[in-house]
Amino acid sequence: MSGQEGLEKSTETVDLAGGCFWGMQQILRRVPGVLRTEVGYAGGQVRNATYRNHEGHAEAVRVEYDPHQLPFEQLLRWFFRMHDPTTKDRQGNDRGTSYRSAIFYHTEEQRKTAEAFIERLNRQGKWGAPIVTEVTKADQFWKAEEEHQDYLEKFPAGYTCHFMRPESVLGD
Repeated sequence: MSGQEGLEKSTETVDLAGGCFWGMQQILRRVPGVLRTEVGYAGGQVRNATYRNHEGHAEAVRVEYDPHQLPFEQLLRWFFRMHDPTTKDRQGNDRGTSYRSAIFYHTEEQRKTAEAFIERLNRQGKWGAPIVTEVTKADQFWKAEEEHQDYLEKFPAGYTCHFMRPESVLGD
């Protein structure tokens, strides 16, 4: 035996979309337990998607995290507070399917947790409108161009429509 049997995986990956990927990456990179972030395009059919050609894709952040330090449900608590999950294809001034709210899960456990979390949010009704966040199995993720990676680190005065809402929007 190699000594690795029975040890739980120390990292997991999920792709989160909630509007412009610059603002989401800026918040997610600071969440304790997030190990790495990368912006790109998910959920569409265009191969080799780019900023100028990503029809059908959502701007998303690939998040690598330590589930022992940051359980998936805790990551969802951050995600649902940093954007408005009740607006279809829109965040702030950004409009279109690129800016939809979506969770592109990598494991069946993530799917179950996300669906249960959304059901709980809808039941509690704290957002004042139904949650429209899609929960979809992750497929191809096309990494965005280097100019878009860590954008708000490079340009701190750059555009973002993301901010943290109070915990109260999550209910109990």
